[in-house]
Parts: sequence; structure tokens; C-alpha cells
Amino acid sequence: MLEVAALEAGYDDALILRGVDLVAQAEQIVAIVGPNGAGKSTLLKAVYGLVRPRAGTVRLDGDDVTGERADRLTRRGMNLVPQVDNVFPTLTIAENLHVSALVVARARRQDAIDRVLELFPLLADRRRQQAGSLSGGQRKLVALARALVSQPRLLLLDEPSAGLSPMAIDLVFEKLAEIRALGIGIVMVEQNARRALGLADTGLVLDMGRNAYSGTGRALLGDPRVAELYLGGSGRTASSSTSTSTPSGMNPAT
Repeated sequence: MLEVAALEAGYDDALILRGVDLVAQAEQIVAIVGPNGAGKSTLLKAVYGLVRPRAGTVRLDGDDVTGERADRLTRRGMNLVPQVDNVFPTLTIAENLHVSALVVARARRQDAIDRVLELFPLLADRRRQQAGSLSGGQRKLVALARALVSQPRLLLLDEPSAGLSPMAIDLVFEKLAEIRALGIGIVMVEQNARRALGLADTGLVLDMGRNAYSGTGRALLGDPRVAELYLGGSGRTASSSTSTSTPSGMNPAT
């Protein structure tokens, strides 16, 4: 579904991504982990058109969409849930969903909202509540629901568990598994690397803007090199993951 090849991007004179490759399939979760400053969030922004790539390509369903505007990518079936500022706090849950439904054909908008509320019964019960009055975990669910209303085939998630309580993290990851079961692909950047790789079908470790390791989520969890450098401990078993660059040894994301 998504193919990123040799992608380079950055801000002003700072080059952050230095030739990153990524492949994401439908009905799969891809977890992107790595140390702070590795370029994880920049990768999502460059894929979604919020940061202009300097080199490389982004393909969606085989079509070259490199640098295409975010609103056009949304209509193509890709959507991004940022880490912060991902809901309208002064609007109710229902109003948040209605705003996102504006990209859907008028005749299908209410059906799109109703299907999402079936997936998030907690939000259905509180649809008249202002989003800004919700807990952090509940706001994250609203952000996911808003993205799903646009009927994407691929979701990009930036730190879905950031700042949440353990109970809220459990709820969010449970919903991610349900979203995958609906046939929607997910590419997520996540600070909770162990939890993300445990859920993911495939994983990518970024370091200093380059691919460091890749493999199945389980293989990366069991790789002693990945565990020691990025997960805060030694892995138990070797894996079939591959290395394409030398890790920096920066503080691991856990």
C-alpha cells in the first residue's frame, strides 16, 4: 500500500531523514521506533506532505504522491493523527466527527460517523461532551475516531500512547488491533517501543535519520542488538532482522 524509497527531508538547512526506506501493507501494523531525534515524526510528516521531501519517493497504491498536499492525500485514503493538537477542544465529540466527515460525500457522511461510533461506544455515550473536557486517553480515542471518519485505508499515528496512563494505553492499543482487523493499514511512531513491536506485524528502527534495523515485530523484540541499544535491555534470542546502518548509541526510546 505504501512504499517509501530513499526519502530525504528536513527543516531549513538541517537534513533529518537521510535515505529512509519503508514498506507498509494493508491490514498490517508497522511500528517505527528509535532514539529521540532519529527522524521518526519527520518521516510521517514527509510521507503526509507536511514536510517537503528533498529526495526520494513516496508511493501510495503504486502512485507517486511525493510531496502531495495533505488534504489530497486524505482524499486518496491516507490520514495522520498527530501527537498533539489532534482534536478541536471547544467542540463536542459529535462536532469533531462531523468536521472530519466533510471530506466524505454528503450522502455517506452520517453512515461514516455511525460506523465509527460503533467502534468507539464510549464516545457514542458522550457525543455531546466537549472534547477538551475528556481525559487524555479519551481525547486520543476522539483523535483516532476523527481520522477513521474520513474512511482511510492507511493511518499514520504519531506517538499514540504519549502521556497516557497504563489503563489508557491498554485501551488505545486494543483499538489499534481492532482497526487493523477492519483491513486498515497502520504506520505508527511510538515511544513505548516494546509495546509497539509486540503489537506490530513489522518494525523499523530509525537512528540518525537512517534505517538501522528492520524485521517482524517479534524478531526485533528478540534481537539482542536492538534490545540493548533501543529497548533498555538484552534480548533473549537472535532474530532474522537486518541492519542497514551503524546505530548511534543514543538514549533508547522505551
